[in-house]
Amino acid sequence: MNHIWVKIILMLLGSIGASTAQAAVDSYRFAHVTIATPWYIFIFLLMGVFAPFVLMAVLAWRNAARKSDREIADADHHPSVK
Repeated sequence: MNHIWVKIILMLLGSIGASTAQAAVDSYRFAHVTIATPWYIFIFLLMGVFAPFVLMAVLAWRNAARKSDREIADADHHPSVK
């Protein structure tokens, strides 16, 4: 029975603390929008869109260099292959 009262008291204390936190979230200080905000969003999305393309270019370059090295090694072992 004692544990039930402890749980009820903790729930009441938690709900009191949650109501003040909710009031703070509703204020405009968390949603402070300036003229720079759209630029921050644009730069964030730009990185997210172009990161796969940069990765694709790096991987294609690496693969082309690896094929070039393999062709040079094959030409050393088999001189008749051009």
